[in-house]
Amino acid sequence: MTLKKCFPPVADHNTRILILGSLPGEASLAHNQYYAHRQNRFWALVGDVIGEHLVNMEYADRLHTLLKRGIGLWDVVAQARRTGSLDSQIREHASNDLLALIETLPSLSAIAFNGGTAAKLGERALGSHASRYRILRLPSTSPAHASLSYAAKLVQWREIRQSLPDGEA
Repeated sequence: MTLKKCFPPVADHNTRILILGSLPGEASLAHNQYYAHRQNRFWALVGDVIGEHLVNMEYADRLHTLLKRGIGLWDVVAQARRTGSLDSQIREHASNDLLALIETLPSLSAIAFNGGTAAKLGERALGSHASRYRILRLPSTSPAHASLSYAAKLVQWREIRQSLPDGEA
């Protein structure tokens, strides 16, 4: 199994909601971009939530738009051995220091987990600090989790609006 490493966090002092995935998949690692697999619905869902066409933007513009709207990104797993992209294949993982990051985010009010593995590992890493934030366990945007329709995922992903600066997009 190959050792995979996450990307640096995308967050700043204005970050109100931090969206945490598990660990970038093969397409993301190959492109050095969060959610780069063309069938991953992350950019479409978040774009619909905030009223921006993120899918059509250049990657740097996507990240800038998220930060401008108070949204940060990172992963709960710093590195792990994994064959392929499935979370179920994560082995020998080391967690990111979520507590160190959130201490640098004075505006943070919510943490959203993109999928079950991110939620399980992330909540464990946050421990009692999780009670300081609104915690959202959102359905995975991964193409491997296609059992829930886009519309059904969007209903749940819209919950992040409550943590945006104006309470909605």
